Amino acid sequence: MPKKILVVEDSATMRSLIASTVEELTGYETVEAGSGFEALKALPAHRFDLIITDINMPDINGLEIIHFVKNNASYKNIPMIIVTTEQGEEDRKKGLALGASEYVTKPFDPERLKAIVKRVTKG
Repeated sequence: MPKKILVVEDSATMRSLIASTVEELTGYETVEAGSGFEALKALPAHRFDLIITDINMPDINGLEIIHFVKNNASYKNIPMIIVTTEQGEEDRKKGLALGASEYVTKPFDPERLKAIVKRVTKG
């Protein structure tokens, strides 16, 4: 059974790039969400092995998504990776403190992202 990855990113171009990078790995499929709200709606509909989220989004931001997931008994064990343009140490610390496994800045190296995805999902 393929590992299911939720990609949360408000930029359609970046969301597509992240999803296609992950899907280059054998045994991975993605579900895309264009906003934090869409992501929260997708959570009960699938069993995700990983969530990749941006920080800056118009409705519910990535840090709020991480906070929600990590404080919800049904989802708290899903690993999370932040992929963002935010290069500040404060955002990185906050994201990792909330429970993200990794913090990747854009533009990202596709091979590095794939290696992180495999390591975090034990794929």
